Amino acid sequence: MQALVMSKSIQTQIMKIENHQEIRIPRSLLEQIGISEAVEIEVQGDRSVIRAAIKPRAGWEEAFAKMAEQNDDVLLDDVTATEWDELEWQW
Repeated sequence: MQALVMSKSIQTQIMKIENHQEIRIPRSLLEQIGISEAVEIEVQGDRSVIRAAIKPRAGWEEAFAKMAEQNDDVLLDDVTATEWDELEWQW
């Protein structure tokens, strides 16, 4: 992961709203580091690291397309109908 180098620091205030505290981050800074939606915040010693949250299924579409190209998108188990499938299931 590449570290972001900034030419100057940005100072902001902590805003108190009811039982919460918020830090406002300028849009230009968020755009510079590629954050547009959810974030992950991690404490590392005396520092907080804020980064874009990883989307749970990121890359799945490309992986499935590659599997289909290689004919590797088949079921591994044989599909066998049960008695319930035969008698109860309605299409």
